[in-house]
Amino acid sequence: MAASNFHSASSFLFIASFAVLVIFAGSSSAQLSKNFYSESCPKVFSTVKSVLHSAISKQPRQGASLLRLHFHDCFVNGCDGSVLLDDTPTFTGEKTAAPNNGSIRGFEVVDEIKSEIEKECPGVVSCADILAIVARDSVKILGGPEWDVKLGRRDSKTASFSAANSGVIPPPSSTLSKLINRFQAKGLSTKDMVALSGAHTIGQVRCTNFRDRIYNDTNIDRSFAKTRQNTCPRTSGLPGDNKISPLDLKTPTAFDNYYYKNLINQKGLLRSDQDLFNGGSTDSLVKKYSEDTKTFYFDFVEAIIKMGDLQPLTGLSGEIRKNCRKMNN
Repeated sequence: MAASNFHSASSFLFIASFAVLVIFAGSSSAQLSKNFYSESCPKVFSTVKSVLHSAISKQPRQGASLLRLHFHDCFVNGCDGSVLLDDTPTFTGEKTAAPNNGSIRGFEVVDEIKSEIEKECPGVVSCADILAIVARDSVKILGGPEWDVKLGRRDSKTASFSAANSGVIPPPSSTLSKLINRFQAKGLSTKDMVALSGAHTIGQVRCTNFRDRIYNDTNIDRSFAKTRQNTCPRTSGLPGDNKISPLDLKTPTAFDNYYYKNLINQKGLLRSDQDLFNGGSTDSLVKKYSEDTKTFYFDFVEAIIKMGDLQPLTGLSGEIRKNCRKMNN
């Protein structure tokens, strides 16, 4: 009887301890809330939207750039605003890492948004949360879906050049299996990956990222390749490397499902994009999204909310930066 009681007590303690671990493991994302700033900074959304509308109306490409910042932030040690930190004489951040160097942009827009928010409610809204809000608003302004953004992230006190360089951000040459593995490593499914890839329905990309595809690949529409060759010389080097082309020629500044229609017609500009529709396991999903915008929007929203939950700093972790480019003091 005593032994039985001992085993029962042990089992109870194990179950209780496991439950605490599960609760603790999910606590960071659980602390995020749609109403996080409703009292502390009620004008945060209107402030962001005002600055963002102005920026995108002047340069529609900014919407894609800001959406991409959120992705590049979250995939390197979580959604903590680390991608925004500038290098200093004693610190090397993520901006000059291979996937980011000369590629990510939109920092001035984030600076302006942060400055305006600081006037309304100083020391309250994190830069990491600003990235999550501008990602949502950029998609909406360019004609895509809208969703409730979960907030409450805090900003990191560091960044990792090595982590940003480690391959966690899939390069444009990625195969389908590599894309699936990279996203699964972040707890994102293959469906999430295909849906999030639809963000390439907006934005532009440098010649250096698609040169090999338009000159060497066979699974590409020849007239499409020839058109892109007009703005991307075969020979590498400057200034050709930095010449840009829209990812979606049809509707380059509209958040729609033409990205998937392009893939079906072998008009994916990046090798990693076309590999989503190249006789593999994701062909059916690409076809579905190309025919059903509503399903694409639903799955995209579900996936970007999941991505926004990646390893947020909450509670007393991190800080609320006064300037998104540098740590406080």
